[in-house]
Amino acid sequence: MEIAAAAADSGAGELDVVVFPWLAFGRMIPYLELSKRLAARSNAVTFVSTPRNLARLPPVPAHLSARLRFVPLPLPAVEGLPEDAESTADVLPDKMGLLMKAMDGLADPLAAFLADAVAAGRRPDWIILDFCHHWVLPIADQHKVPCALFQILHAAIAAFLGPRWANAAHPRTEPEDFTVPPKWIPFPCTTFFLRHEAQWVAGAFHANASGVSDMDRLWHIWERCRLTIHRSCEELEPQIFSLLSDLFRKPAIPAGILLPAVPDDRDEDHPQNSSGGVSRPKVLRWLDDQPLKSVIYVALGSEAPLTLENIHELALGIELAGVRFLWALRKPAGTGNDEELLPAGFEERTRLRGPVCTGWVPQVTALAHGATGAFLTHCGWGSTIESFAFGLPLVMLPFIIDTPMIARAMAKRGIGVEVARDESDGSFDRDGVAVAVRRVMVEDEGKVFATNAKKLKDLVVDQGRQEQYIHELEDHYQKNFVCRRPRAGRRRRKAVGINTYMPMGPSAYTRPSGPLEVRLRGPSA
Repeated sequence: MEIAAAAADSGAGELDVVVFPWLAFGRMIPYLELSKRLAARSNAVTFVSTPRNLARLPPVPAHLSARLRFVPLPLPAVEGLPEDAESTADVLPDKMGLLMKAMDGLADPLAAFLADAVAAGRRPDWIILDFCHHWVLPIADQHKVPCALFQILHAAIAAFLGPRWANAAHPRTEPEDFTVPPKWIPFPCTTFFLRHEAQWVAGAFHANASGVSDMDRLWHIWERCRLTIHRSCEELEPQIFSLLSDLFRKPAIPAGILLPAVPDDRDEDHPQNSSGGVSRPKVLRWLDDQPLKSVIYVALGSEAPLTLENIHELALGIELAGVRFLWALRKPAGTGNDEELLPAGFEERTRLRGPVCTGWVPQVTALAHGATGAFLTHCGWGSTIESFAFGLPLVMLPFIIDTPMIARAMAKRGIGVEVARDESDGSFDRDGVAVAVRRVMVEDEGKVFATNAKKLKDLVVDQGRQEQYIHELEDHYQKNFVCRRPRAGRRRRKAVGINTYMPMGPSAYTRPSGPLEVRLRGPSA
C-alpha cells in the first residue's frame, strides 16, 4: 500500500491513541481515515463507537488490522428514540437532540473502558474526540490522558464560530448577526452565511433535547483540550491555522485532507476499465458504456434536509439541462411510496440519459470513473475533498452547517458554480439547476472550471505532502505531550479478543480485515 510505504519511510513512532467520533457516518469515515493513517505509522489505535455503527463501517486493510482495533459501547435507550437508532442516518432531524442525549449515556462505559486499559498497563497517550464529547475530558483527566479535538469540517467554520471569549466580546444572538464575517477574522473571506442559511448556526447556541447546546459542548472542549486537529491543509486554507492557534490559544494542526483510497480499477483517460463483469455494480457498468467526461454525478449526501419539492425541482432541472447523469438519491425521511419520489414520467423521459439510484452507490469509484465529467454536490467537506482527487468541476447546491461557506470558497477558486437561490427563503427551481449544470457541462465556461479544478487537484493531491501532515501531527504530539516511561518498556495490546464494556456482562468483539463480524459471548449471546 502506498500510504503504508510512505509512513514506513518517514520514521513513524509508536503512540497509543483512542479515537471517538460523533454518531454520524459523515464523521466516522474521516475519523477512520485518520485512524488508518496513524495505524500505518506503527501506532496502536482504538476506534470507539456503538455496535451497529462499527458493523456498518468499511473493512480495514489486512495490513492494518493488528494495529487498529474496534471497541463497541452500548448506546443506552432514551425515550422517544427508535430502538435500533445508533447514528444520525437512523433518525429524523428532530430526533438529533435525543440521539445526542443517548450518546451522553456512553460516559460510564467509556470510563470503564479507560480505567481497565490503564489498570492493564495500556494507558492511552491521547484521546481524539469530537465536537460533542465534552464529558470525555474530565474522565480523561482522572487518568492523566490528554485530549485532542478532531474537526472534520473545513477549518474556516471554527474561526467563524469562534471561542467563548470572542463571542462574549462581540455577541451574536440573531440570524442576521451571522451574515457578516466575525470581527475577529482580520482578513477578507467568504466566512459568513446568507440570511436563509443562518438559522442553524443561531440554533447551535441554544440547548437542544440533550439539555446542552452544541456550542456549549464545543466551547468546553476547545477550552480544555490540548490541541485541535483539522481535516484540511495549508494549501487549501493558507491563513487559517495561525488564526485558529491565536483565537483558541493552543496549536491548530492540519492533518491533511485524508483522501479515501482510490479504487484500483480507475482509469482517468478512458471510461472503460479492465475490471468489468457481473461483480461490478450495475451503475458502474452503465458508466462503462458512456463517453469520456460526459456524465454529471449527482449526490447530496446523507443528511441534506431535502423535501419532495426540492427533489422534483432538481430532477426537472437535470432533465432541462439535457446532459447524461448518474443520480445517487437518498430517500427523504417520511416520504411515502417511491412513486412520489420523482416527478411523474421523469424516469421514462430520461431513461436513455441516466439512472436514479436509491440504493448504495460507490461514490469514490463513480467520481474516479473516466465517464464522470462533473459533480453536483451539497458541498459537504468530505464530498468536496473527494472531488479534488479527480479534478472535477462542481455544480453546488449547499444546505446546512458549513456547506454554504464551502460552496462560496470553491466558487471563488473558480472550480464551479452555485445553483441560484431565492435570497429570502433559500428556495431554488428547475431553471436555476439547468443553468448551473449547463454552465459546467455544456458551455465553454465549463472548460475554465475544469482547468481550475485540475490545478487544484495538482496543488492538494500530493501524497508525499499529505503524509507529511500526519508526520508533523504525530511529531508534534510526541514532542509536546508524551512524557511517560520509554516506549521499549511498554506493553503492546492484543489486536483481537478485547473486552467490550456492556452492562449485560463480559463479551468480545473482533474486527477482521474482511467483512465485519460481531461475536458476543456471555448472557446476551
